[in-house]
Amino acid sequence: MLRQRIITAAWLAPVVLIGLFGLQGGAFALFTAFMVLLGAWEWTNLAGISRQSQRIQLVAGAAFLMLIMWFAGAALAVWPLWCAALGWLLNLYWVTHYPDKGHQWQATGRRLAMGLWVLIPCWVGFNILRESGAVWLLFVLLLVWAADIGAYFAGRQWGKRKLAPRVSPGKSWEGVIGGMVATTLLSIAFALWQPLGLAGGIALVLITSVVTLTSVLGDLLESMLKRYRDVKDSSQLLPGHGGVLDRIDSLTAAIPIFALLYLQVLQAQVLAL
Repeated sequence: MLRQRIITAAWLAPVVLIGLFGLQGGAFALFTAFMVLLGAWEWTNLAGISRQSQRIQLVAGAAFLMLIMWFAGAALAVWPLWCAALGWLLNLYWVTHYPDKGHQWQATGRRLAMGLWVLIPCWVGFNILRESGAVWLLFVLLLVWAADIGAYFAGRQWGKRKLAPRVSPGKSWEGVIGGMVATTLLSIAFALWQPLGLAGGIALVLITSVVTLTSVLGDLLESMLKRYRDVKDSSQLLPGHGGVLDRIDSLTAAIPIFALLYLQVLQAQVLAL
């Protein structure tokens, strides 16, 4: 298993980095759409669709929707991000009330609808951040990785109080705090590097705290869906690593929320430099 994980990571990491930071415009939109559509393929299974023909049709429908959004300019619009913000508030309610409120989302159609406000705004957020400058796309990627690393080590060392035992028994509040410490340090470093000034630095730290917590929610949401579906991984598309959603679950929440807060709060500070 370890050997397979290393082999997959050895070719996957360069492809992802080249795609995210070497491409721009339509090529970047196409690359990120491919990533999101792989996640959509897995989501159809988490939604309870087992027939491959139905899954292909649903993914094709999502691809057509993204194509329309691109030509209509909606792939760089703010309204899908607001939809994501409302959707993630609903996801928070369902995760914190699992399994008591499961009847509200467990129908296949509702899980498919959930996938729309999780995956499509993530694609939009990718495009907005890339258009705004690769540095902010890099920041949100590092934020998610720092949150994961900080949570892992803090959780192992001090984790006692369970975060959501009925959804993901391994996560702890101490891990969340460790992740927030790591991302706060990252945001301070970025504020000094840009530099954003005092007001911009404070804004970035506050935004980082919100996005860090949102990234945790993204992880918990997928865990909830997999638990209900009784599967360990979203798929086996990435040998040794599970599925695409297993790798980007935190990003599906962090990307659109950071993009929204960047546009509404931080962009003015950046443009004033």
